[in-house]
Amino acid sequence: MTTTIHIPSDLLKRVDQRAKALGASRNRIIRDAIEASLGANGAWPAELVSMLTVPLDPRIADELESSLETVRSRRRDRRRAPKL
Repeated sequence: MTTTIHIPSDLLKRVDQRAKALGASRNRIIRDAIEASLGANGAWPAELVSMLTVPLDPRIADELESSLETVRSRRRDRRRAPKL
C-alpha cells in the first residue's frame, strides 16, 4: 500500500545516510523504524504472553488483592480537599 508522509529535510537526510551505510533503501529503513516502534506486527512480546498464561500462586494473588484494596482505599476524591 502506498502512502505519503511529510518528513523534515534534516530527518530525511539522516534516513538517507543510514540507508547508504546499511546498503538498504530509504523505504526499507523507514518501514523497519515503524515496525520497531510498533513492535513486531503489533503483537505482544512472547515473554509477556507466556507470563499471562501462568496462573498466580494463590498467596501472591492474595497479596496483590490486598495491595489493590489499600490503593483503592487511599484514593482521593478530586472534588474534596485531602484530609491532613
